[in-house]
Amino acid sequence: MTEFELPPKYITAANDLRSDTFTTPTPEMMQAALEASIGDAVYGEDVDTVRLEQTVARMAAKEAGLFCVSGTLSNQIAIRTHLTQPPYSILCDYRAHVYTHEAAGLAILSQAMVVPVIPSNGDYLTLEDIKSHYVPDDGDIHGAPTRLISLENTLHGIVYPLEELVRIKAWCMENGLKLHCDGARIWNAAAQSGVPLKQYGEIFDSISICLSKSMGAPIGSVLVGNLKFIKKATHFRKQQGGGIRQSGMMARMALVNINNDWKSQLLYSHSLAHELAEFCETKGIPLESPADTNFVFINLKAARMDPDVLVKKGLKYNVKLMGGRVSFHYQVTRDTLEKVKLAISEAFDYAKEHPFDCNGPTQIYRSESTEVDVDGNAIREIKTYKY
Repeated sequence: MTEFELPPKYITAANDLRSDTFTTPTPEMMQAALEASIGDAVYGEDVDTVRLEQTVARMAAKEAGLFCVSGTLSNQIAIRTHLTQPPYSILCDYRAHVYTHEAAGLAILSQAMVVPVIPSNGDYLTLEDIKSHYVPDDGDIHGAPTRLISLENTLHGIVYPLEELVRIKAWCMENGLKLHCDGARIWNAAAQSGVPLKQYGEIFDSISICLSKSMGAPIGSVLVGNLKFIKKATHFRKQQGGGIRQSGMMARMALVNINNDWKSQLLYSHSLAHELAEFCETKGIPLESPADTNFVFINLKAARMDPDVLVKKGLKYNVKLMGGRVSFHYQVTRDTLEKVKLAISEAFDYAKEHPFDCNGPTQIYRSESTEVDVDGNAIREIKTYKY
């Protein structure tokens, strides 16, 4: 794999590994936005928005798609659409984004009880995990019957095995349950596994397909499903304030990468993560999960590493990190990878002499080492390298 060449002014993300959402629009995307349609998307009259929705829906073998401003919105309205008459519950992985990082949306928007499950294999839920936590609709008035299974692909960078998804789907059909996929990084899963989006679409009743994570678009997700489902989801999108007007500019920018060689871009980012994972294993630095795709999760608790020390070590080498989750994307350079290795190695060595008490919650999405400086609209980095 080779790096993807971009003019220097657009490579603000080359040293940013906080998330694969930190990619910046390319010149081709910027030009595409200038040429986009400017119809009213709320009324379904914007050509480029409709083109994006139909393109992604066809790729996922679904009848229709709905452009949403974020994966959080598309996930939450998908779940709300699947659920009808309470009481009901949904079942998901205990680490699932819909459960842990969407601001209690399931409780507030769907009033659903959530059954978070810890995978018995440590990586992904199996059918046996689901069966052992399933709440049947058997007439017992004390329970909230399971109506929906929500899975994430990838989760912690792990590609969900296709054969397990097929088993779960068959069981859901037998028991009248809906199956939703948080496909925030389903492009990564498709690229790494060789399983096309169409095949995933045949398994799930709905998929939230992100356009910004790894794919490089500045904003948005497309929710796909059948026509009846998307029509109702459109209603909930409007209710939640997600109905936007001239979204053609954003849609056209997203189509740039979708219509280009996105697989090569993603596989390049995966190769960087694989190399970092091998480096950590060689150094004896424990990892939380297999690095199947573009993520490396350092087990900070097992390593007794202070996440803030790790962030500061990154800043020492002009690399932006955020806790133990190291996220690669196609605009990260190999030079940045080498700097990340140095930062992680030094933080690990520091932890050996100064073990960190990790009994509290592990910081992943924030750190004390960066804050916003409104003067100049920039990120001010606190460079106090006493470590």
